[in-house]
Amino acid sequence: MRSFVCSCLAVVLVIGCGQAFAGGGGSYPNGAEAFMSGAIPPPGFYFVDYLYYYSADSLKDDNGDDIAAFDDISVVANVFRGIWISDKTIFGANYGQHVFVPVLGVDLNFHTPVGPQQSDSYDDTDVPYVIYSPFVLAWHLQQGKLHIAASFADVYIPTGENVGNMATVGHNFWTIEPVVAVTYMMDSWEFSAKFMYDFNTSQDDYATVYGFDVDRDPGQEFHFDYSVSYGLSKTLRLGVNGYFYQQTTDDSFDLNSAIPAPVQDLLRADEGHHSRVFAMGPGVWYNYKNMFFSLRNQWEMAAKNKTEGYNIWGKFTYAF
Repeated sequence: MRSFVCSCLAVVLVIGCGQAFAGGGGSYPNGAEAFMSGAIPPPGFYFVDYLYYYSADSLKDDNGDDIAAFDDISVVANVFRGIWISDKTIFGANYGQHVFVPVLGVDLNFHTPVGPQQSDSYDDTDVPYVIYSPFVLAWHLQQGKLHIAASFADVYIPTGENVGNMATVGHNFWTIEPVVAVTYMMDSWEFSAKFMYDFNTSQDDYATVYGFDVDRDPGQEFHFDYSVSYGLSKTLRLGVNGYFYQQTTDDSFDLNSAIPAPVQDLLRADEGHHSRVFAMGPGVWYNYKNMFFSLRNQWEMAAKNKTEGYNIWGKFTYAF
C-alpha cells in the first residue's frame, strides 16, 4: 500500500490557509481582497470580518494531472481584522497599522492511508497565526482616481502546529510579506490589484504523505489578487475578481539517515515542484452608510502541485 501511495503522491502536501500545496508557505489566503483593494479608507478605525469557504476534490501534480489517491479538502474560516489610519502623513501618505486574527477549520481526505498517522482522513481547527503590520501607508492621488496602499511587511506570527496532522492549520514558521495594492477609478469603472511576495522562515516537523516528519525551508512565493468592477450606482458595484499564485523558489528538506533512502529520493524530487494556480469569478459590492458588504466566488484553473477547486468570500467592513 505504501508503494502505491509513494508512486501516486510524488508531491508533498502542506495545508495552509485552507489550500493544499506542494511547496512554499501558503500563508496568505489567496483571493481575500478584490473591490478597491488599494483604496485604504480615510483616518479612523475600521473593523473587517472575512467569511471564507473553500472546496476541492482535485489535486494536481507537476504536469497538471490529477493525483488519484487524493479525495477532497474543505475549509471554513473567519478572519477578524482591525485597521487604524491616522491623520499623520509620511511621504504624502496617511500612516496606519492593521492586524488580522484568522480562525480556520480544515477537513482533508484521501482514498488511501497516508502521512505520519497513516490515515485517510485528517482535520483540525485552530488559529494558525496572527498577521500584523506596524507600517501601512495610504496615498490618494489624482483627485481620488488613483489610490495606492503599501505595507512594508505583513508579519505572519505563528501560534503553533499540530505536529503529525496533515490538516494542521497551524504554521510552525514565520512569513514576511511586503504588500503593494493599487486601485484606479475611471468614470464608473474600478481596476484593482494587490501584489505580494512571501519570504518564509524554516519549519520544523513538516508532515509528509510518506509517513515522516521532516524539517524544511519553504520556498518563496509571488501572488496577487485582482478586481475589475462597474458601478451601477454610488452604492452598488458588480465585477470580476480572482487571483494568481506562483511559488518562485524551491523548498529545501533537511534529510538524515532516519529517513529511508527511497523516501529521501522522493523528497529531493519534490523540492523542485513549484505550486501554481489562477482563479476568476463574479462579485458584488454594496455600501450602506458606514458599512460595506461584498460577496464573491472564485474558480481555480491551471493548477500545478496544488488543489484545484473553488471558494466563496463574504466581507463586511464597519467604519467607527
